[in-house]
Amino acid sequence: MSGANNDQPTRAGLAAGIAGVLFGAGLALSGMTNPEKVLAFLTLGPDWDPTLIGVMGSALIVTAIGYALIDRREQPLFTADFARPPGQPINGALLGGATLFGLGWGLTGYCPGPAIVGSLTFSPRAAVFLLAVIIGMLLLDNIRSAAASSQGTAGATDG
Repeated sequence: MSGANNDQPTRAGLAAGIAGVLFGAGLALSGMTNPEKVLAFLTLGPDWDPTLIGVMGSALIVTAIGYALIDRREQPLFTADFARPPGQPINGALLGGATLFGLGWGLTGYCPGPAIVGSLTFSPRAAVFLLAVIIGMLLLDNIRSAAASSQGTAGATDG
Protein backbone atom coordinates (compact mmCIF):
# COMPACT_ATOMS: atom_id res chain seq x y z
CA MET A 1 0.00 0.00 0.00
CA SER A 2 1.35 3.41 -0.96
CA GLY A 3 2.13 6.02 1.68
CA ALA A 4 0.67 8.79 -0.55
CA ASN A 5 -2.89 8.35 0.72
CA ASN A 6 -1.72 8.20 4.34
CA ASP A 7 0.19 11.45 3.82
CA GLN A 8 -2.91 13.34 2.61
CA PRO A 9 -4.29 14.22 6.07
CA THR A 10 -0.82 15.29 7.22
CA ARG A 11 -0.25 17.40 4.12
CA ALA A 12 -3.74 18.90 4.37
CA GLY A 13 -3.17 19.74 8.05
CA LEU A 14 0.19 21.28 7.22
CA ALA A 15 -1.36 23.37 4.44
CA ALA A 16 -4.16 24.49 6.78
CA GLY A 17 -1.62 25.38 9.45
CA ILE A 18 0.44 27.43 7.01
CA ALA A 19 -2.71 29.19 5.77
CA GLY A 20 -3.71 29.95 9.36
CA VAL A 21 -0.30 31.39 10.22
CA LEU A 22 -0.35 33.52 7.04
CA PHE A 23 -3.86 34.72 7.86
CA GLY A 24 -2.87 35.61 11.42
CA ALA A 25 0.27 37.37 10.21
CA GLY A 26 -1.78 39.34 7.69
CA LEU A 27 -4.22 40.39 10.39
CA ALA A 28 -1.37 41.46 12.65
CA LEU A 29 0.56 43.31 9.93
CA SER A 30 -2.55 45.16 8.76
CA GLY A 31 -3.41 46.21 12.31
CA MET A 32 -6.72 44.35 12.28
CA THR A 33 -5.91 42.64 15.58
CA ASN A 34 -6.05 46.07 17.21
CA PRO A 35 -9.71 46.62 18.15
CA GLU A 36 -9.24 50.41 18.32
CA LYS A 37 -8.23 50.42 14.64
CA VAL A 38 -11.33 48.43 13.70
CA LEU A 39 -13.57 50.64 15.85
CA ALA A 40 -11.99 53.72 14.19
CA PHE A 41 -13.24 52.32 10.87
CA LEU A 42 -16.69 51.53 12.22
CA THR A 43 -17.09 54.99 13.79
CA LEU A 44 -17.68 57.76 11.27
CA GLY A 45 -16.24 61.10 12.25
CA PRO A 46 -13.03 63.10 12.16
CA ASP A 47 -10.96 60.14 13.42
CA TRP A 48 -12.40 57.72 10.84
CA ASP A 49 -9.76 55.22 9.64
CA PRO A 50 -10.47 53.78 6.15
CA THR A 51 -7.64 51.20 6.15
CA LEU A 52 -10.06 48.31 6.74
CA ILE A 53 -11.44 48.93 3.23
CA GLY A 54 -7.98 48.13 1.83
CA VAL A 55 -7.73 44.97 3.92
CA MET A 56 -11.18 43.79 2.82
CA GLY A 57 -10.47 44.70 -0.80
CA SER A 58 -7.20 42.79 -0.73
CA ALA A 59 -9.00 39.77 0.73
CA LEU A 60 -11.58 39.88 -2.07
CA ILE A 61 -8.84 40.06 -4.71
CA VAL A 62 -6.94 37.11 -3.19
CA THR A 63 -10.19 35.11 -2.95
CA ALA A 64 -11.11 35.86 -6.57
CA ILE A 65 -7.66 34.78 -7.75
CA GLY A 66 -7.86 31.65 -5.58
CA TYR A 67 -11.21 30.60 -7.02
CA ALA A 68 -9.97 31.31 -10.56
CA LEU A 69 -7.01 29.00 -9.94
CA ILE A 70 -9.22 26.36 -8.33
CA ASP A 71 -11.53 26.35 -11.36
CA ARG A 72 -8.56 25.30 -13.52
CA ARG A 73 -7.77 22.23 -11.40
CA GLU A 74 -9.51 18.88 -11.60
CA GLN A 75 -8.67 17.94 -8.02
CA PRO A 76 -7.23 19.70 -4.96
CA LEU A 77 -3.64 19.03 -3.96
CA PHE A 78 -4.27 17.55 -0.51
CA THR A 79 -7.82 16.15 -0.47
CA ALA A 80 -10.08 14.13 -2.73
CA ASP A 81 -12.68 16.85 -3.42
CA PHE A 82 -13.01 20.61 -3.37
CA ALA A 83 -14.90 21.91 -0.36
CA ARG A 84 -16.84 24.89 -1.64
CA PRO A 85 -19.42 26.50 0.58
CA PRO A 86 -22.95 25.69 -0.54
CA GLY A 87 -25.16 28.48 -1.77
CA GLN A 88 -27.92 28.95 0.76
CA PRO A 89 -30.94 31.23 0.84
CA ILE A 90 -31.11 34.19 3.20
CA ASN A 91 -33.11 33.10 6.24
CA GLY A 92 -33.74 34.12 9.84
CA ALA A 93 -30.77 32.17 11.17
CA LEU A 94 -28.42 33.90 8.73
CA LEU A 95 -29.84 37.34 9.50
CA GLY A 96 -29.73 36.68 13.26
CA GLY A 97 -26.15 35.45 13.09
CA ALA A 98 -25.07 38.39 10.94
CA THR A 99 -26.74 40.78 13.39
CA LEU A 100 -25.01 39.19 16.38
CA PHE A 101 -21.69 39.23 14.52
CA GLY A 102 -22.10 42.90 13.63
CA LEU A 103 -23.12 43.86 17.16
CA GLY A 104 -20.19 41.99 18.67
CA TRP A 105 -17.76 43.46 16.15
CA GLY A 106 -19.08 46.97 16.63
CA LEU A 107 -19.08 46.79 20.43
CA THR A 108 -15.68 45.17 20.86
CA GLY A 109 -13.71 45.76 17.66
CA TYR A 110 -13.08 42.01 17.44
CA CYS A 111 -14.26 39.26 15.17
CA PRO A 112 -13.15 35.63 15.67
CA GLY A 113 -9.88 35.68 13.66
CA PRO A 114 -8.39 38.75 15.33
CA ALA A 115 -9.69 37.55 18.70
CA ILE A 116 -7.73 34.31 18.33
CA VAL A 117 -4.59 36.27 17.44
CA GLY A 118 -5.28 38.69 20.30
CA SER A 119 -5.75 35.81 22.74
CA LEU A 120 -2.35 34.45 21.73
CA THR A 121 -0.89 37.79 22.86
CA PHE A 122 -2.70 37.38 26.22
CA SER A 123 -5.13 40.23 25.62
CA PRO A 124 -7.87 39.86 28.27
CA ARG A 125 -10.34 41.71 26.04
CA ALA A 126 -9.73 39.27 23.18
CA ALA A 127 -9.92 36.27 25.49
CA VAL A 128 -13.27 37.41 26.93
CA PHE A 129 -14.63 38.00 23.43
CA LEU A 130 -13.40 34.59 22.27
CA LEU A 131 -14.92 32.92 25.33
CA ALA A 132 -18.26 34.61 24.55
CA VAL A 133 -18.08 33.35 20.95
CA ILE A 134 -17.37 29.79 22.12
CA ILE A 135 -20.22 29.91 24.67
CA GLY A 136 -22.55 31.25 21.97
CA MET A 137 -21.57 28.44 19.59
CA LEU A 138 -22.14 25.82 22.30
CA LEU A 139 -25.53 27.34 23.17
CA LEU A 140 -26.56 27.30 19.52
CA ASP A 141 -25.52 23.64 19.21
CA ASN A 142 -27.60 22.80 22.28
CA ILE A 143 -30.62 24.72 20.97
CA ARG A 144 -30.36 22.99 17.59
CA SER A 145 -29.97 19.56 19.23
CA ALA A 146 -32.99 20.18 21.47
CA ALA A 147 -35.05 21.33 18.47
CA ALA A 148 -34.02 18.28 16.44
CA SER A 149 -34.84 15.98 19.38
CA SER A 150 -38.26 17.52 19.88
CA GLN A 151 -39.02 17.27 16.18
CA GLY A 152 -37.94 13.63 16.20
CA THR A 153 -40.13 12.94 19.23
CA ALA A 154 -43.07 14.82 17.73
CA GLY A 155 -42.65 12.94 14.47
CA ALA A 156 -42.59 9.61 16.31
CA THR A 157 -45.83 10.37 18.19
CA ASP A 158 -47.61 11.72 15.10
CA GLY A 159 -47.41 8.40 13.25
